[in-house]
Amino acid sequence: MVPGVSGITSPNASSTEGTRAYHGIARNTTDNLCVLPWLSVVKRGIHMNPKRKWTWLIALSLLIAVGGFLSEPLVDRAGTFGANIFAQLGVLRDVLVLVRDNYVNPTDSSELIDGAVEGILTKLDPHCSFVKADDYKRMAERFQGEYEGIGISFDIRDGVLTVIAPLPGGPSERLGIRPGDQIVKINGKSAIGIKTHEVLQKLKGPKGTKVAVSIRREGVEDLIELEIVREAVSIESVPYHFILRPGVGYIRIIRFSKTTGAELEKALRELEYQGMKKLLLDLRWNAGGLLSAAIDVSGKFIGGGKKIVYTRGRVPGSSREYPARSRGARDLPIIVMINHASASASEIVSGAIQDWDRGLIVGQTSFGKGLVQNQFALSGGDVLLLTISRYYTPSGRLIQRPYTDDRMAYIEEGYDDEDPNIAVDEADSNRHVYTTIGGRKVYGGGGITPDVSLERDLTDPFEWKLMEKRAFFEYAGRCIAEHQSFPEDFDSFLSAYEVPDERLADFKAFLKEKDIDLLIYDLPDPIVEKFGEALRAENFSSHADFIKRGIKKQIAGRLWGDKERYRVAIEGDQEVTQAMKLFGQAEALMAYEESSHPEKRKTGK
Repeated sequence: MVPGVSGITSPNASSTEGTRAYHGIARNTTDNLCVLPWLSVVKRGIHMNPKRKWTWLIALSLLIAVGGFLSEPLVDRAGTFGANIFAQLGVLRDVLVLVRDNYVNPTDSSELIDGAVEGILTKLDPHCSFVKADDYKRMAERFQGEYEGIGISFDIRDGVLTVIAPLPGGPSERLGIRPGDQIVKINGKSAIGIKTHEVLQKLKGPKGTKVAVSIRREGVEDLIELEIVREAVSIESVPYHFILRPGVGYIRIIRFSKTTGAELEKALRELEYQGMKKLLLDLRWNAGGLLSAAIDVSGKFIGGGKKIVYTRGRVPGSSREYPARSRGARDLPIIVMINHASASASEIVSGAIQDWDRGLIVGQTSFGKGLVQNQFALSGGDVLLLTISRYYTPSGRLIQRPYTDDRMAYIEEGYDDEDPNIAVDEADSNRHVYTTIGGRKVYGGGGITPDVSLERDLTDPFEWKLMEKRAFFEYAGRCIAEHQSFPEDFDSFLSAYEVPDERLADFKAFLKEKDIDLLIYDLPDPIVEKFGEALRAENFSSHADFIKRGIKKQIAGRLWGDKERYRVAIEGDQEVTQAMKLFGQAEALMAYEESSHPEKRKTGK
């Protein structure tokens, strides 16, 4: 790539990115390649329609989120080429020159090469990706576990930069910034109408540097002027842990990053100190992350050097076995929650726990991403995420589900709901059957099938509408600004506070004030005129309990923080309620395996 150059001034130099990308693919992908059929794909990629490129970018972001980064090293493997490959790549060079000299519009070499690389990747599996340097830097931060900035999560609400929560221990939290605060100026310049990428540019920066912000807070007349010193801010991958019921601990892992093992160990110790005897481990909506983190997490519960996962690839070094690294593992009943969005590293952990009969897996069948990507450095800081191997659970299951050339269809299929009326054995009758160490049937070739399927706690359109409009968040701010009476400590709030019925009428008036219509669907005017008010009243009254929970959790978030908001939310999570009733099965599973195969549990053989 030749950054900043319009047109193709040097075909050989301009095609460097394409050749480096091809070389990485040829040497490392799991399947053998023939060069010539790829050239037509490259040419189609060069001429990618702008509208299709936007579709591609959306799909790419979803695939990266689902795939995670399973293999950490950033490898520079461009190497040298044989004469045969150079001759075949001459076709690409010829196309670039012809486009430069003859195409009706001026061309940019960078865009052409990017399109060519993307065209190549359409012939691989859906998890191979070409990531631009800036995008890669932002994504990599999440898996390193920290970034440098002021430490807030935020949203752009009606063009205003709104604080959702200050991150625990960060500089913003220490200065007293609260959920709901609106940052209206940054370094003396208006932030009204700011875009997300502009927020990142202005608020992130090297630690030790300063940024001035002007904050508008509900109930406070004057702007609050603050100068924030940027710091290294932790990005938690284990943000929530607490005692859910006496003796029952709850831990949620949202991604597998460099710090996940240490974060999980800290959470486990705190809960054990508080009397935890059983654990509910929540991996729902966890799209994956680092392979090393998955090994660390599994090792907290599976010890003795037992196999956690193994990989098989085409090139030397890509076929490996990964045993548990911990010397000792916790021996307590575990329930692991998964859903359709649990992928990659989440499936490594849940698959290993299931194969060793170490815990009960509940929820819905996971996404089915069983491919390992390595990160290969390209010129200019761009990165090629390339599948180098497939991974298998200890029993030999391939978790990757079948895929086709249609990447969007692949993503959508992964999130489809299975028919809850079909029994697990019937739904999986066409899949390969394996057995756990205790002899239970498990299935390969399509994600992790739970031991117990849970009915999904679905959000209906009316509920989505209120959440999308952030109605509860804003209303909670008003309640607090009006100095309504709440318990002084969170435990009392959690156990005793209920949103009074009279608050519902006030909330309904608030929605009208904010122009949030209680109708869900667009209806013909005659229907709205005749039945609109009755339909609005029915929608509102039938969701009274949901509305009360929404208000309560956002009040908790405003008063005490995001962890307390989440704690209130879990009380209304119907899947968690269902899972809590299954610890008897988890205990029986553990007792059966120990009595039937004590030598296997000890040696891992």
